[in-house]
Amino acid sequence: MIIRNGAVFKEDGTFRQEDLYVEGHRIVASEEEVTDRTEVDAKGLLVIPGLVDIHSHGAFGHDFSDADTEGLKTILKYERSCGITSYCPTSMTLPGEQLKEIFATAVEAAGTEGGAVIRGINMEGPFLDVKKKGAHVEGYIRKPDAEFFRELNAASGNMVKLVTLAPNTEGAMDFIDAVHDEVCISLGHTGADYETAYQAMKRGAHHVTHLYNAMMPLGHRDPGLIGAASDDPFCMVELISDGLHIHPSVVRATFRMFGSERVVLISDSMMATGMANGQYELGGQAVTVKDRKATLADGTIAGSATNLYDCMCKAISFGVPVSEAIFAATRNPARSIGIYDKVGSLTPGKEADILLVTPEMELKTVL
Repeated sequence: MIIRNGAVFKEDGTFRQEDLYVEGHRIVASEEEVTDRTEVDAKGLLVIPGLVDIHSHGAFGHDFSDADTEGLKTILKYERSCGITSYCPTSMTLPGEQLKEIFATAVEAAGTEGGAVIRGINMEGPFLDVKKKGAHVEGYIRKPDAEFFRELNAASGNMVKLVTLAPNTEGAMDFIDAVHDEVCISLGHTGADYETAYQAMKRGAHHVTHLYNAMMPLGHRDPGLIGAASDDPFCMVELISDGLHIHPSVVRATFRMFGSERVVLISDSMMATGMANGQYELGGQAVTVKDRKATLADGTIAGSATNLYDCMCKAISFGVPVSEAIFAATRNPARSIGIYDKVGSLTPGKEADILLVTPEMELKTVL
């Protein structure tokens, strides 16, 4: 396949008018390498990489934590239709045996035709701080346990790419020491102060789960996890830019604070994404969704009802430069979980996950 006349998004953040060549769902360097001569006219359109959502619990009426393979396949098809071509289904805090059943569905749903590709599993919990549990069930929270993690990871076929950890909990530093070379450790759902977070990062935890949410705020005398993440040049930070979790001013400030290479846009979407207002569930808890806002009975925000493509467009509408928003939804998440050699840019040798969008960022085609 040859994509003609489009403005192709390059690794330096610019758009260049050029043709893009695809052979066997791989981007190739020249037209001579293409055997399928199908042409797509992208005149007047931007050509950008497929989006990479590394933190999403569900969508379109289904939740990864339901342990329902067919439901997960439905999620993957919905995600691809919205321009998300790489996906990490994300679990909630639940008992170990239940998590094993949930993780097994990721193996069974892999390769869903017409769906986003599962690039790994995001294990959000159960190693959380009960005081910052958010929408997680307190009764299932447990101390960090490297062997428990390894048991779950083995049951998933070693698909776990991310695990959230509260660094201020008993055993957290030992956990980081034990597994930081095996999985990306993301600090979150924590009341940790700056020094505790800083020590965790020195030991190898270089990721933050949904920055600002379920953690201490950035204070000028007590900067907490947010300040520690800013000071760690290797730390990637997740950001939910749905217009509800974080004020637009703070979204803009985050991109200035962390630069174009360290912000990872996520959806944190739950099953109501793509659905009407109503009653839903997240990790077994009742959630009310009204005007895209998802809350528990006590008013706690329970994930989002917005997909990653819409979050990226929201960030742009808030004043984030287009190139930085695209990087934060493609390159940066791919780097954070170690798959940038496969996806995240339109570079020869990578998978041909390609979106055609208008200059106003309206999604037209998913290739």
